[in-house]
Amino acid sequence: MTGLYLEKLRALKSQKGAVEALPKLTKRSPPVEVVPPTTADGVFGSFDSTQSAGLSNFPALYSRTIAALEAGCPNFVPVDRWQFAVEDGRRFLARWGDQAHALGWTTTDLFGLLTVPEHAKPSFNRLSRYDETGLIWLLDGRRVVALTEGTAAIQNPATASVMTYRRHNKPALGPLGDSLDDVT
Repeated sequence: MTGLYLEKLRALKSQKGAVEALPKLTKRSPPVEVVPPTTADGVFGSFDSTQSAGLSNFPALYSRTIAALEAGCPNFVPVDRWQFAVEDGRRFLARWGDQAHALGWTTTDLFGLLTVPEHAKPSFNRLSRYDETGLIWLLDGRRVVALTEGTAAIQNPATASVMTYRRHNKPALGPLGDSLDDVT
């Protein structure tokens, strides 16, 4: 699926130096139309998707958000991370959407990104701050196995270890402890 697509994309980039045409996606992925890059560093300008019409089984607030995410890669986000976020978002909402809504998880809690500064450098990455990044962006192909009002348990399939994502009190400055509650 996405792994195969990314391998083909990287092969095309290395062979031709730029992407001229993308291979067809698998049936599970939305149709994607490539728009020529608009930035000097070769970042895609936008993507168009037609899959959002089939998302009516998600809570309305999340349906609009996932549809907007599918419509295009946000500025200053790597394309491969965006593609994982779309897939992870669909999978999360199918399994946990109603519970997340009932527990008060907002679209920012799930899909939030760091605000782009007015004069952002080309190397700026909106995923660089854990405390400003929503849960979906951190899944990176992993699955949520439990969800509470304040946390999500994420399982690493390779090691079976479980990591806890905290909805609130996320440390911004590094690993002083498991959370800001640990600082005395």
